[in-house]
Amino acid sequence: MKQNNTDKSKQKQPMILVVDDNQQNLELLQAYLEDVDCSTIPAHNGLEALEIVRKNPPDLILLDVMMPKMSGFEVCKRLKSDPKTNDIPIIMVTALTEFGDIQRGIDSGTDDFLSKPVNKLELLTRIKTLLKLKNLTDKLERTLAYLSEIENQAKLAKNE
Repeated sequence: MKQNNTDKSKQKQPMILVVDDNQQNLELLQAYLEDVDCSTIPAHNGLEALEIVRKNPPDLILLDVMMPKMSGFEVCKRLKSDPKTNDIPIIMVTALTEFGDIQRGIDSGTDDFLSKPVNKLELLTRIKTLLKLKNLTDKLERTLAYLSEIENQAKLAKNE
């Protein structure tokens, strides 16, 4: 597992949570991610994933669907219904390929779908795209918060 980069002079590495109850699948996805400048955290089931997200929200989640304790559909639904976590991109990685399963994933809020066996190039392309989008969204939110703060300061100065 790659570790977080603690050097403050470099841009923070994105953190990707990889959730799969099958250890071989987990290790394969983490090995694929070695080609991306990121850190990874493994989770072996949905409950563990929710706990990790609560303590340290990742920048992206690779989420298996068929897991014990809690399905990926339920994990996704919970994360997307919480304002603190609804902007975390989620890619469901699943052996399920029926239209109804894909519809259920979309209904639960997933941002993307990948079918197993996972194609490495397709996985890395989608991850890079979603991380870029997340980064731009985060920058926009910070800019809007900054502008709002300046606007409030200007209003206060005007009222003095």
